[in-house]
Amino acid sequence: MAIIEVDGLTKSYGTLEVLKKMTFDVHKNDVVAVIGPSGSGKSTMLRSLVHLEEINGGSIRVSGEYLVQNGLYSKPGEIKRITSKMGMVFQHFNLFPHLTVKENLELAPKVVKGETGAEISRRSAELLEKVGLGGRASEYPSRLSGGQKQRVAIARALMMNPDILLFDEPTSALDPELTGEVLQVMKKLAEEHMTMIVVTHEMGFAREVANRVMFMDHGEIIESGHPEQLFTNPQFDRTKAFLNRSFK
Repeated sequence: MAIIEVDGLTKSYGTLEVLKKMTFDVHKNDVVAVIGPSGSGKSTMLRSLVHLEEINGGSIRVSGEYLVQNGLYSKPGEIKRITSKMGMVFQHFNLFPHLTVKENLELAPKVVKGETGAEISRRSAELLEKVGLGGRASEYPSRLSGGQKQRVAIARALMMNPDILLFDEPTSALDPELTGEVLQVMKKLAEEHMTMIVVTHEMGFAREVANRVMFMDHGEIIESGHPEQLFTNPQFDRTKAFLNRSFK
C-alpha cells in the first residue's frame, strides 16, 4: 500500500494555475527525486503535502488517512496528526538563531509532544552524531557553515520520528563544496530505508540514490520512472530538453 497517495491535485494563485491535476503515489522506503525547471511547481507540490499550502482540488492521503479529500480538508486536529508523520527540510535551514543546536533539535518535541528529560537529550545527541555534528550541540547557528546548518535541520526533522522526510532543494543555498556533506547524510538515510521525497537540482543524487524520478514542468508530471530509464531514455521532448540543459 502506498504511504502517500496524491490524486488530481490542483493549486492556483488567482488565475495562475501552479499544479494541474497531479496524480502520483509514494511507497514505503521509496526515495523519489523530483526534478524540473524553476517555477514548475515542485516546491508548491511538496509544501501541499504538509499543509503549508492549501490546495484547490484533489486528494492527499497519508498512510491511508485523508489529509484532504476532493478539495475538502480534514478537521484541524486530524490535519496536525496526519502531517506529523512527515518531516520537512527547507532550502534555507530555518534554524532559530537564538537557540543552540541542541535547543533547535529539542524545541519541537518539547512543544508539540511534551517530551522532556533524558530520552529527548539522548535522541538529540544520537542524531547529531548521525549527521556528523556530535561535538556541536552547544554551538549557535551563526558559528556553523551552511552545510552544517542543513545537517542540523535534517537532524531536527528526524527528532519528530517521521515516517516520511520531505526535502525542498536542500543544497541549493549551499556552496558546491558544502553540498556533498549534506548529500552524504541523505544518501545514508536512503540506505537506512527512510522514505523520502526530494525536490532537487542535483542530477547525480537523483540518478544514484533515488529509486524513482519524477520530472515536472508547468505544474504537471511529464514523466516518471526509474532513474536509469528516465536519464538514459526519456520518452518526452520536454524531459529531453531539460536533461540536455542540466548536463551541459
